[in-house]
Amino acid sequence: MKPLDPRLLRYARATQTHLVVSVVLGLLTAALVIVQAELLSRGIARVVSDGADRSALSAVFIGLAAVVAGRAVIAWFQDSAAQRSSALVKSQLRRQVVARATTLGPDATASRADVATLATRGIDALDGYFGLYLPQLVLAVVVPIAVLLRLFTADLTATITVAVTLPLIPVFMVLVGKATEASNAKRWDALVRLSHHFLDVVAGMQTLKVFGRAKAQADLVRRTTDRYRTTTMATLRVAFLSSLVLELIATLAVALVAVGVGLRLVDGGIDLRTGLLVIILAPEAYLPLRQVGARYHAAADGLAAAEQAFTILEAPLPTMGAVADIPDLRRGGALRIAGVSVAHPGRVGFAPAPTDLSAALGEIVLLVGPSGAGKTTLLSVLLGARAPDSGSVTIVGDGRELLLADADLTAWRTQLAWVDQTPYLFAGTIADNVRLARPDADDAEVRRALDACGLAAAAADTPVGEAGQALSSGERRRVAMARATLRGAPVLLLDEPTAGLDSETERELLATVSALAVTSIVIMVSHRPAAIAIADRIVEVAASEAATSSAAAR
Repeated sequence: MKPLDPRLLRYARATQTHLVVSVVLGLLTAALVIVQAELLSRGIARVVSDGADRSALSAVFIGLAAVVAGRAVIAWFQDSAAQRSSALVKSQLRRQVVARATTLGPDATASRADVATLATRGIDALDGYFGLYLPQLVLAVVVPIAVLLRLFTADLTATITVAVTLPLIPVFMVLVGKATEASNAKRWDALVRLSHHFLDVVAGMQTLKVFGRAKAQADLVRRTTDRYRTTTMATLRVAFLSSLVLELIATLAVALVAVGVGLRLVDGGIDLRTGLLVIILAPEAYLPLRQVGARYHAAADGLAAAEQAFTILEAPLPTMGAVADIPDLRRGGALRIAGVSVAHPGRVGFAPAPTDLSAALGEIVLLVGPSGAGKTTLLSVLLGARAPDSGSVTIVGDGRELLLADADLTAWRTQLAWVDQTPYLFAGTIADNVRLARPDADDAEVRRALDACGLAAAAADTPVGEAGQALSSGERRRVAMARATLRGAPVLLLDEPTAGLDSETERELLATVSALAVTSIVIMVSHRPAAIAIADRIVEVAASEAATSSAAAR
C-alpha cells in the first residue's frame, strides 16, 4: 500500500480533514523549528563573540520558551486530532466493509472469521497510522523543504550537501519498506489462521472433549501461536535494523555538513552565527525522515488491514435488478425455476445440476436429495444470495411475470421468510429475536407466533446469549420458525426446519407450516417422513456427475 493511498481519502472522508489539519500543523512546526534555530544561533554567537550576559539574552530566553510552548501545544493538538480522526475513519471503514461483505455474499468475500478479524483488530491498527505515521509523513515533506529554503539564504554549500544526501534516506526507506511489507503480510496471514482455528476450536469444544481430541487441538493452537510469535519477532527485527540504517545515514550526513562548516569557520569563510544556524538546522532536515521510517512500522499493521479492507470494498458487486414493483404473489402467485444450476469454487460440475420446478400459492414443495446435491444452494438462489450459472427464476403474480435477475433484491426480500439450517439468534430476549421479522409487531402477535411453533408464550422474555446461547438446537429452530411465522410473507423458504426436534414438537411445527401454506408458497428442504407426508410435491435435487465425483474424492 502507498504511504497515503488515495483510496483511503475516497472511502474514509475523515482522512481528508485530518490531512489538511496535519499540513497546517506541519507548516507551523517547520516555522517554529526555524525560529528556534535562529534564536539559538543568535544567543550562542552573542555569548561567544560579544560576551553577552544573562540579562542581555532575556529576549532570546523568552523567545525560546515561547517556541517550546508552541511546539508542545501543536503536539497536543496533533495527537488529539489524530485520535478523533482515527475513530471516525475506523467507524466509516467498518461500516462499509461489513455492508459490502453482506452485499457480496459468501462466494465473493473471505470467511466470517476473516471479516471479523479485519473489522475488529485489523482496522483498530489504523490508530498507529493516524496517530504516528501520517502526521510524521507530513512533517517529512514540509520541514525539509522549509529548512532547505532557509539554508539556501544562509549557506549555499551546506544547502547543496543536505540536498544531495537527503534523498538517501527515502531510498533506503523504500528498500526497508519492501522487506517490512513481506514480513507483515506473513504476520497477518498467521493472525488470520490463528483466528480461524480459535473460532473452530471454541465452537466445537464440546465435540472435541467427547472424542478426546481437546488436548491435540490445544497443541495445534500452541503451534499456531508460536508461528504468530515468530513472525511478529521477525517483523520487529526488521524494524529495529531499519531504524539503525536510517540513523546511521542521517548521522553521517549531518557529520559531513558539520565538517564542512567547521573547516570554513577556521578559514574565515563563514561567520559563527551562520555556522551555528547551519549546524542546528541540518539535523532538523533529516529528523522527520528518520522518524517517518520508524513510524512506518507502527503503521504497518494498519496499512495491511486497510489493504484487506480495500480488497473487499473494490470487489465487483453481483448484478442486481432495478425493478422494485414485485408481482403480487398473493394473487395467483407462483415461482418457476427453469434449468437453474450453480458451480462452486474448487468443484467440477454443478450442484445443483440444471433443475426445474414450479411452486404455486398454497403448495408445499419438498426438496430432497443426497448431501451436497445443492438443495440449500437452490434456496440461496431464491434468496438472491447467489446468482445461478445457468437457468432462471420467474416470479408470477397478478397476471405479471418478472425474472428474479431483474428484480430489486431489497424489494424481493420483503416477500420472503427464511429459516436457515443453523438459524442465528442475537443477544437479547426470545421476543427480540422473533420481532426481527417485523419490528412493529406487538407483544400479542409475538406470543401467537411462539405458540404456533411449540414455544410457551411466557418464553418471550427469556434472555438469549449471542448465537442463541442458553437455548438448545431445537429451541433455536423453533424461535427461527416463529420469526418466519410472524413475518407473514407470501414465500416461505425452510431448510431442515425440524432437524433435532422430537416427534411431538415436529408435528406441531409442521402443522404451523401447513397453516402458513394456505396463503404462502412453501419450499422446504427435509428428509423427515413427517415432512414428506405434508408435501404437495417432492422434487429430487441432484448434482452433476462431475461435481459428485469431485466431492467424493475429497
